[in-house]
Amino acid sequence: MSVKPVTHVLFDMDGLILNTEDLYTIGFQNVALRYGKEFTFALKCQIMGQQSEEFAASIINSLELPLTVDEFLKETRLVFRELFPESKILPGVGTLIRHLSEHNVPIGLATSSSKETYDLKVQKHSELFDMFMYKTWGSSDPLVKRGKPFPDIFLVAAAKFPDKPVPDKVLVFEDSINGVRAAHSAGMQVVMVPDPRLDRALVPEATLILDSMMDFRPEAFGLPPFE
Repeated sequence: MSVKPVTHVLFDMDGLILNTEDLYTIGFQNVALRYGKEFTFALKCQIMGQQSEEFAASIINSLELPLTVDEFLKETRLVFRELFPESKILPGVGTLIRHLSEHNVPIGLATSSSKETYDLKVQKHSELFDMFMYKTWGSSDPLVKRGKPFPDIFLVAAAKFPDKPVPDKVLVFEDSINGVRAAHSAGMQVVMVPDPRLDRALVPEATLILDSMMDFRPEAFGLPPFE
């Protein structure tokens, strides 16, 4: 593993901070089953990190669903309104976010979620998410023209830091193939914490791949070590 010291950190949210990727799977599978289709893990890997209209179109096309993008999003929103407020913080990530915040490391959120779904997901976790001074919601931000795997969201998010760090001074945390490719395309290092079912050979762009955020050691990237 070849790494460089960094000064700023960006976090993805779904599947990285929160267990919402599991909740998305439930919602998408509910809709697919209504039409005798299956929302597979392979399709999940394909859409993770995309903006809402992008992933809706991908699912509709892949499963040949008789729905428009708007109809699909309307159906799934009804499910997610119930599920998202019950989201949970994934192991180790809360400790890392608090640690970086306490040591004045600039941290930002870069999520493909809309502001509307973000508000549902973080209802019970406002204290943690308030530590992010800079937030970018890809599906709501007009500056984010393209979803992951394009680099737009990470370049927009990094530009919000007042001191405008160069890309190779920014470390990204991601869980999806599209997210890793987006960060790599932005010229940033990226630590991946994937679903254990994922074939790691599919993400050679990742700087480091971990089984859990609990395995991350900040000092490897020149960040303050845990005490």
